[in-house]
Amino acid sequence: MNIILFDDHLRSQFLPLTYTRPVAELRLGILTLKEKWEHIAKASVSYKTQSYLAEKYPEQVEEENIFINARYLASQEFWENVKNLNDDEVLKQEAVILAYRLKKNQTLDLSKLKVVETDSKVEYVESATDLFSKNHKAIQDDFSLLTEGRTSQPIPETVTCFNPGQIFIEEGAKLYNGTLNASEGPIYIGKKAEVMENSAIRGPFALCEHSTVKMGAKIYTGTSIGPHSKVGGEVSNSMILGYSNKGHDGFLGNSVIGEWCNLGADTNTSNLKNNYANVKLWDYDSGRFKDTGLQFCGLIMGDHSKCSINMMLNTGTLVGVSANIFGSGFPRNFVPSFSWGGSQGVITYKLNKVFEVAELVMKRRGLSLTKTDKAILENVFEMTSSYRRD
Repeated sequence: MNIILFDDHLRSQFLPLTYTRPVAELRLGILTLKEKWEHIAKASVSYKTQSYLAEKYPEQVEEENIFINARYLASQEFWENVKNLNDDEVLKQEAVILAYRLKKNQTLDLSKLKVVETDSKVEYVESATDLFSKNHKAIQDDFSLLTEGRTSQPIPETVTCFNPGQIFIEEGAKLYNGTLNASEGPIYIGKKAEVMENSAIRGPFALCEHSTVKMGAKIYTGTSIGPHSKVGGEVSNSMILGYSNKGHDGFLGNSVIGEWCNLGADTNTSNLKNNYANVKLWDYDSGRFKDTGLQFCGLIMGDHSKCSINMMLNTGTLVGVSANIFGSGFPRNFVPSFSWGGSQGVITYKLNKVFEVAELVMKRRGLSLTKTDKAILENVFEMTSSYRRD
């Protein structure tokens, strides 16, 4: 069975994260949305996304294809509904297209398809803030999916643990003294990950492969650290997609950090307003700030963005792709992509400098900035030019 995960009209609600990836490449819980489908369906999975992303994230079409809305999370019940669709049927829920079948070279004509409504409960995401607000349950679901029928590596005797049956350590992971408290949800430690000395972690929590929790870190529930990342200080209910660092003291709460980001030492995010009101966040669709409906919301940061030491980021701050923030005071709550500066004003971060830094950063992880990566960033640079003043 060949599965193609398609982006729908709500893709823009995940910007700036989806400037540089399809919706299916977003991480929720332990796995990306694509990886969840690979585990559940045991099938080949690809993407139907924006044309400028298609070279890096190609659509693989076979003779028989099932197209699934990338925002809807894989589950066994949902998969049963999807794979039983006939060629002349489209699966919907409350007018939203969930899935349909299509043969190779067949043109989609939804008006000719029979609508099949499902009343099954299907989990989904509809905005970037869901990547932390729905992360508690997602970690629990992925933990069950990944660990069923498997045996964890032994928990070192030097580690103080609570509810050890909900702690899973993959091969090659290193843990020293510290605390793992799985009383409120599971704790997953990925392959060759490391939890340094004196760290205190409360589940649900996921540390993906080759990532590190630094010494003395305090990690609260609902937090996922994607692969090849380093995290220290205090972190609560946050998602780091991967290949990013928050290596020092400072607070990160109710936030989503993209790939190849770096938060300087003593960077602090506010996740609660002084008046306890709902947090507003920049909305690309309307071009204005929009009520998230959340009392707690910190930072949303796109790929390749950085901030300097001692940065203070206000409640509901959104930072675009390849921004470099520095200086005293709070920067604006919306920092456009390819911005260079801070509270005193910003200028455009030129592409040649963006590429130069990205190449150095990726080289440290044994990777390179490809021509395809550069082309994506060039497209994003053009698409976001209207937000910059110079």
